[in-house]
Amino acid sequence: MTVPNALSVLRLALIPVFVWLLLFQKADGWAFAVLMFSGFSDWADGKLARWLNQSSRIGALLDPAADRLYIVIIPIAFGLREFLPWWLIGIVIARDVALFATAPLLRSRGLVALPVLYIGKAATFALMSAFPWLLAGQLDSVVGTICYPIGWAFMVWGVGLYLWSFLLYAYQTVLVVRRMPRTR
Repeated sequence: MTVPNALSVLRLALIPVFVWLLLFQKADGWAFAVLMFSGFSDWADGKLARWLNQSSRIGALLDPAADRLYIVIIPIAFGLREFLPWWLIGIVIARDVALFATAPLLRSRGLVALPVLYIGKAATFALMSAFPWLLAGQLDSVVGTICYPIGWAFMVWGVGLYLWSFLLYAYQTVLVVRRMPRTR
């Protein structure tokens, strides 16, 4: 157990807390605080892993797993609260499902995953940034009026980058299938 891994586990544990706060308690301020802490801890776990030389195999799995769960669960929760349209939520989730579906093809060529693309990291950053802005944008105040368009700007940018990164990952998968022999 390392500090970065503990942060990732805490982020995973906060997912049901966020859902409970947002959907059942309608405590948007506390849900916002959970999103902000989760975003900060996502940044901090990577920085700390490098700074403390505590990178680990489990950390390499926990961090992206937490990211993927947040990217799926937050939009669904926002859809249930009618903060986001379902067609947009469908695009985000379909992209992750489609990439997950390529895993057997990659494993058949001896790969666990494709190399991470910085455009994919930027897409995740934009989407994870959009969520707290959009939540703050629901406030019926000057703060909400300011935050709402910022949230949508990050959302549009994030979804665009998310789709672009999907195309790049799909292309890489095709190259792997065509160029690498089966290992089984």
